[in-house]
Amino acid sequence: QVQLVESGGGLVQAGGSLRLSCAASGSTSRIITMTWYRQAPGEQRELVAIITNRGRTDYGDSVKGRFTISRDNAKNTIFLQMNSLNAEDTAVYYCSARVDHEVGFADYWGQGTQVTVSS
Repeated sequence: QVQLVESGGGLVQAGGSLRLSCAASGSTSRIITMTWYRQAPGEQRELVAIITNRGRTDYGDSVKGRFTISRDNAKNTIFLQMNSLNAEDTAVYYCSARVDHEVGFADYWGQGTQVTVSS
């Protein structure tokens, strides 16, 4: 089992930056990918960024070029560096981990952290 805790959210002005963290614990050696998602009020959940256990990354179109996902394997933590924030980035940001268990894959989720961007 994997536990995930997000942190770093808050209120930021448009054009500013924020860095989110997601700390994983438990069976971290079995994690295949870790992903940042976000969900704004009245909107569908949106993939923001993903990083694999090989270090490969990908981004949603709306954040490409502005956000960067990274990881610190020694601390079992991933980060989301968010630059050039705008009001459309306001959402609850969640991290998730896909874990390879003996009986198959399972996805684990953190509780989310609120990011609010003011104009």
